[in-house]
Amino acid sequence: MNKVLETTKLVIDQSQFVRINQDKVLEFAKNFDHTNVQHWLSAAPFGFSELSDDDKLNFLFVFNALSFSYWGNPKWTITYKDQQFDGAWGMIVALKRAIDEGRDILSADYRSKMSRQELAEILRGNSEIPLLNERHVIMVETGKALIAKNNGNFSDFILQANKDAVHLLEFIIETFPSFRDVSIYKGKEIDFYKRAQLLIADIYQLFKHQGPGDFKNANEITACADYKLPQALRKFGILSYVDSLAEKIDSKTPIPHDSEEEIEIRANTIWAVEFIKQEVQKRFDGITSMDINDHLWLYTQTKYPDDKPYHLTRTTAY
Repeated sequence: MNKVLETTKLVIDQSQFVRINQDKVLEFAKNFDHTNVQHWLSAAPFGFSELSDDDKLNFLFVFNALSFSYWGNPKWTITYKDQQFDGAWGMIVALKRAIDEGRDILSADYRSKMSRQELAEILRGNSEIPLLNERHVIMVETGKALIAKNNGNFSDFILQANKDAVHLLEFIIETFPSFRDVSIYKGKEIDFYKRAQLLIADIYQLFKHQGPGDFKNANEITACADYKLPQALRKFGILSYVDSLAEKIDSKTPIPHDSEEEIEIRANTIWAVEFIKQEVQKRFDGITSMDINDHLWLYTQTKYPDDKPYHLTRTTAY
């Protein structure tokens, strides 16, 4: 069992603030249409086909290294080709804009020497992106680590995993400290690895399970515990919160990172998706947690009048 599932199971067995409604899991799974499953990057603001395979891999690596904590007031937004983007889409087009401007951001050597001001210019928008200092540290750290490990070549780094998604996850966590997303809950280490798992899922799905994305054990990659998935799961009635936590979320009161409340939201998100997958597999055995993850995330990209807020936690984890 993936360590993420093994350790987060300890949390859902003891959760006090968050619950999974199994009846709603069954209802959602029964109505889930697997024919509409699509990788979330298929809806990205630009096509990846213009990039070489090596550049696609480097782009996904840089994106997932920097993709976290976009919320704020005002929310960080960038303009690209007369359109406005925020969140993950904003980060994707900011990186594409940097490439268009001739910045060599796909080079580990360039990133290892990048100044804070250079990154601020790359991510320029209506306001300074949250955690800019932390993002700069991560850019330099991952650039230097990749040079030390594989002369800066991320495609060579992937080859070390011998086409095994679980081994690749272990290599990423060992090599890049900023991808090591763990918390302590009631004295136990809980592994989430949100950005590391999403990086592997993105490679697997963008390359359609072929070439650099030809991974065995890809079905062991879990849902990625962020702030948008639990928002969708709560809307479907699959996740429920005790009143005190619901009031904090609905009033947009920040939930501290590594608090029991936040850890329970994330762990129950992973297992809610796991339970959905188990039910959907009874009708379609090819479904994965990644598929359910992408379906829920894409659902949150359409705003509805009755949407409740997502929980706000300032962290580099997601």
